[in-house]
Amino acid sequence: MGEAMLTWARLAVRNLFRNARRSFFTIAAIALGFLAVNVLGGFTAYIFTNLQDSYIYAEANGHMTIFKSGFLDKGKLDPTRYMMGEDEQAKVREVLERHPEVLVSTPQLQISGLLSNGQVSTIFIASGRVPSDVEAIGMQAAEGSKRVRLYDGRPLSDVIGHGIGVSHGLAKALSLELGATGVAMAPTVAGQINALDVELFQLIDAPVEALEDKLALVPLKFAQELYDTTGVDRITVLLDSTARTDAMRALLAAELKQAGLNLEIKTWNELSPFYTKVKKMFDVIFLISFLIVFTIVVMSVVNTFTMAVMERTREIGTLRALGVKRRGIVILFSLESVVLGGFGSLLGVALTLLVVYLVGWLQPSWIPPQIARRVPLQIHLVPAYWLFSTLLLLLLSMLSAIVPARRAARMPITNALGYA
Repeated sequence: MGEAMLTWARLAVRNLFRNARRSFFTIAAIALGFLAVNVLGGFTAYIFTNLQDSYIYAEANGHMTIFKSGFLDKGKLDPTRYMMGEDEQAKVREVLERHPEVLVSTPQLQISGLLSNGQVSTIFIASGRVPSDVEAIGMQAAEGSKRVRLYDGRPLSDVIGHGIGVSHGLAKALSLELGATGVAMAPTVAGQINALDVELFQLIDAPVEALEDKLALVPLKFAQELYDTTGVDRITVLLDSTARTDAMRALLAAELKQAGLNLEIKTWNELSPFYTKVKKMFDVIFLISFLIVFTIVVMSVVNTFTMAVMERTREIGTLRALGVKRRGIVILFSLESVVLGGFGSLLGVALTLLVVYLVGWLQPSWIPPQIARRVPLQIHLVPAYWLFSTLLLLLLSMLSAIVPARRAARMPITNALGYA
């Protein structure tokens, strides 16, 4: 049986080279289809990874965020009611410290108020964070993300509490430059007006245009002093692996509940609807492109084997007269199509590797969504896409040859021998 299949395979390979030009163009069509699908797939994988790393690491939002229950629904109207006090923070830290999977846990406090340059004032919205923890989260990013700095100026400091960062639009509105001073004003948790001096350490890139004229970053100590509180409204958690997010969320939620804490945990993708929307959009784009490319490939293979069957009808009749069954004819052409698809896929793999190498060598850059800086463009190698594309191409090539082959095999032997 094995010897017979080997003989059929040799015949299939030889038959492909009987019309080398047609076979070459069909192999090229398959290879270019493989290239198009997998380069697009590699680019979309890069987009997803880039957006994910940007939110988790570059923006220091971590894999999970712990809130007091009800904060996301009612916290904007009454934020002080949903703050975590020092005792609650200590209990949360105690739970998190039991798990080596937790690399960084850091408290945050979102604040808002007025920022003044001494002449005019405008509204600001700020995230109060521990600068050293933000840096620690950023250091866990992939090498490409580490090189992207989302601000101009110098880093915020745990020691210098009055150093802040504001978005380019906010700085422009107040005519502030790096090193300039101003005053931040906001009501405390007790309802009194408080004011603190600030120095502009950095100009930051707002992730969305709506925040361009009001976003600020401040040290957590500054935010707590301005609000006159020791509380925080969230605790950000960074894990050693994104894949652990859902499992760790369930585990930590159970342990926090056992500790008597009324808290809720949200994962990074739940807090980043933009990522979900972009992923769905690119999934649709990839599916449409995939269908278009593979339709073209299938039509090319069908055309090739329709012509081959027509030209070899007398040969098919001769084989049938020698005792080859109809199934044998179909198997022969199916093997030819599989070999054709295999050669096309191998060439497609080579072309894809070449494109990936050229992109890595040329190191082009672009400005992706939610990042105002140029970042390196990459094409990721996605083995699952490659395997799926190869298997599908082989299957489609085989199916494309079966229809004309079955039609020719069913032709009466006398008609086939006399076909011209």
